[in-house]
Amino acid sequence: MVQGQLRGRGITDPRVLAAMGSVPRHEFVAPGDESFAYDDRAMPIGYGQTISQPYMVGLMCQLLEVRPEDRVLEVGGGSGYQAAVLGQLAAEVYSIEIVPELARRADLTIRRLGYGNVHVIEQDGTLGYPPSGPYQRIIIAAAAPAVPEPLVEQLVEGGRLVAPVGDLRVQTCIVATRNGDELQVEHSIGCVFVPLRGEHGWHGGSGE
Repeated sequence: MVQGQLRGRGITDPRVLAAMGSVPRHEFVAPGDESFAYDDRAMPIGYGQTISQPYMVGLMCQLLEVRPEDRVLEVGGGSGYQAAVLGQLAAEVYSIEIVPELARRADLTIRRLGYGNVHVIEQDGTLGYPPSGPYQRIIIAAAAPAVPEPLVEQLVEGGRLVAPVGDLRVQTCIVATRNGDELQVEHSIGCVFVPLRGEHGWHGGSGE
């Protein structure tokens, strides 16, 4: 996976490559899908959610430019895989998941594997997580109609945010830096994610 899907497609950050080489992806897929865990595709994990394609995880983590001292907020934690990868890159990771069953499953997996600096919180991620903010880095792992304002407010000045933004069919992965009350936005590649649920997601979270 690391050699063919990541290095072979332009993921060059050595810390990201090492992190993805160390986190056992097969522990985070749906039961029975372990033999497909390292395939180059997103996979369903139940409740209408997916674990992202390895390449997209690698690309978004590389774009995020996480430093060892950073506190990271992840919105849309899913099964916990990307949070575990981020945990290898950052000082602390707060992973927010709105689906109770997935949040509980992710928390159990994260704890079982010993990622002590990764914290799974069950709630609406579009509201962020003020108790542990502000954050140097924020990543959204679901398709957003726009960057939720609460997340902008919880990003430090000069902090970096990566998110898929667009409509329900196709999005663009953006890289945004906070400058005062605004975001300076750059565009990366096109992508397709499941809809962001929550107050600042699609129609209050219906995904319709």
